[in-house]
Amino acid sequence: MRLIAASNAFKGSLSALQASRAMALGARDLFREASIEIVPVSDGGDGFLDVMRALRGGRVAKVSVSGPLGSLIRAPLLLKEHAAYIEMALASGLALLKKSRNQPDALNASSRGTGLLIRAALDRGAKEIVVGLGGSATNDGGAGMAQALGFKLLDAKGRELESGAAPLRALARILPPELRLLRRIEAAHFVGVSDVENPLLGARGSARTFGPQKGATPAQVRLIEMGLSRLARVAGRDLGRQVAGKPGAGAAGGLGFGLMAFLGAKMLPGSAWILKASGLPRLLRNADAVLTGEGRLDKTSFHGKAPLTLARAAQDRGIPVAIVCGSLDEAVRARLSGSGVGAVATLTEVAEKEADLFRRAPLLCRKAASLALKRLILA
Repeated sequence: MRLIAASNAFKGSLSALQASRAMALGARDLFREASIEIVPVSDGGDGFLDVMRALRGGRVAKVSVSGPLGSLIRAPLLLKEHAAYIEMALASGLALLKKSRNQPDALNASSRGTGLLIRAALDRGAKEIVVGLGGSATNDGGAGMAQALGFKLLDAKGRELESGAAPLRALARILPPELRLLRRIEAAHFVGVSDVENPLLGARGSARTFGPQKGATPAQVRLIEMGLSRLARVAGRDLGRQVAGKPGAGAAGGLGFGLMAFLGAKMLPGSAWILKASGLPRLLRNADAVLTGEGRLDKTSFHGKAPLTLARAAQDRGIPVAIVCGSLDEAVRARLSGSGVGAVATLTEVAEKEADLFRRAPLLCRKAASLALKRLILA
């Protein structure tokens, strides 16, 4: 029996690597002689940096950057040879505000910290910079990131704009960084990875779709949309890149747009990019079954999340798949078989009480993996 244990993170309780290892132990409980490959996965959001470090190795540098509301924080940057990997949420994320007990502020939160991480990567000689997008506190279209990299965002009187989405309505002109820094930016290759395909503007855009999750009121959503519309027009004129409608432009508060407009980045589906980087397509050739999972399985899981992307890839090769999740939205259960999932088990099924879900998550994940495999193979 040749198995693959490849899980996403269980937010707040298990990293992708911890969950994958727990699933492997659960598989071993059932099939003691099995050969098991442990491959943590991500879709670009929570846990992206941990997954890339597990897959690629490298060293982590801690960089002093400004958090989403300007406070000084230390954020990690993963360096491997001439590549650098950044998880934007660790510099500009909503979880940072919760940790510091600050209220979300979609109008004023800035992606500047992510830009400072990119600049630190350039300072260390990185030629390929991959940014995982998700969990952002920001809605500034990547304006703060651009300012951290030396771009000047000016109003009609030539004054530099303040940070955040609110000031973007006054944007009149964008100037490039000084020549030495601009050459370093142009010499690097930038990639944004995300499970979000939303454009920057409109009904499915960054402000209307994700602004309310960051505390924006309906009136504030309209102000943010106006600012992002202005940013898109001025960036198209001054930078020559019309990218607001491209898939992923609305990711991470419009940071996807910022990466493409200011840095010429390529936006890619995060789960597919990471599955390829992990070598899973090669491993699937010899696998008899796959165990995967994430914290909650719901309708969003079918839109670019790693477990379902992996399940579809396995289905194409005729390989059975079992999923372990913290909880399951029963409304999506009927859709699982069509996406290549043959069995599912939840941590809630094997927990004696709700408090165990976080306190005993590794053991519960192990037990649920055994249950899911039993349903998949021994039923």
